Amino acid sequence: MYRMLEVEQAALKALWPVADGLPEPIELAFENHLTEDDSLIVIGTIDDVPVGFMWMRAESLLPQAEDALVGSVRLVFVETEARGVGVGEAMITAVMEDFRSRGITLFDSHVSPGHRLAKNFFESHGYSARRIVMHHSEDTRWQ
Repeated sequence: MYRMLEVEQAALKALWPVADGLPEPIELAFENHLTEDDSLIVIGTIDDVPVGFMWMRAESLLPQAEDALVGSVRLVFVETEARGVGVGEAMITAVMEDFRSRGITLFDSHVSPGHRLAKNFFESHGYSARRIVMHHSEDTRWQ
């Protein structure tokens, strides 16, 4: 059982850069997101040293939602040594306040399966799972 879980997690990690990460070149992707009106990137710091970031963007729901938008955390990262001291808390507070000021009151976060720390972090801020994306690959490039 443990061996099978290890293989499944490895396959998902191999697929992440081409399915859920940023398009390359990464620097250009960040630059583009910084100039989009519907995106917000927050840098988390400790003593003016960057230790994390969070990228959130406004995304449309289906047309029947009457133009409602959801603020979607697309990427979040905090250096291991800087976790648990409030950096993530400060970043999620900042991005949600910004989106609330735009009238957005629906929020999502994309969390990889098995990433218990990220799941716990978002649950502690009132998030709950509403969708799980299941994946199956027979393509050896992603294994």
